[in-house]
Amino acid sequence: MNERVRKMLEYNRVFVENELYSKYATSKYPDRKIAILSCMDTRMTELLPAALGFKNGDVKMIKNAGAQISHPYGSVIFSFLIAIYELGVDTVLVIGHDDCGVQILDGLNIVEKMKAKGITQEALAEAERNHRNPVEWLTGFGDVSQTVEKTVEMIQTHPLIYNGVEVYGFVMNPETGEVREV
Repeated sequence: MNERVRKMLEYNRVFVENELYSKYATSKYPDRKIAILSCMDTRMTELLPAALGFKNGDVKMIKNAGAQISHPYGSVIFSFLIAIYELGVDTVLVIGHDDCGVQILDGLNIVEKMKAKGITQEALAEAERNHRNPVEWLTGFGDVSQTVEKTVEMIQTHPLIYNGVEVYGFVMNPETGEVREV
């Protein structure tokens, strides 16, 4: 086990022993009936809830690279369906952010890095057979506002999400926390 993980687990032991978890107690049901899809960018971890006034238990948070849906029946939609039909969510927010690293991804460069780490051409071909071309899949999306719009539209028109669910799109400034509607 590497040192970073070992230190994290040691902290967890102290956290539990001292009952520091008690201030985070809540139920699995989001108090504000909101689910948010946002980017996994480290700048957004604490900034997004702080900038929008959320506390633990208020919303369901779904995070991935670029705050986007890459498959209409993948894990993001699965999470929304559970949030909506099992946990009472009636509002969905898609929150991208300025200066997103996914915007400028070079799929070819990522594939070359994979190969350098031992990923075989056969594995890449398997990915293409089962999903899509890895270079295309791992290439950035360019305009964050357009990607948020596309994601909002995908949720709004999804055949398994009922028409009463409100869906909004925003882009956040990762330095100030300011949000603007898309």
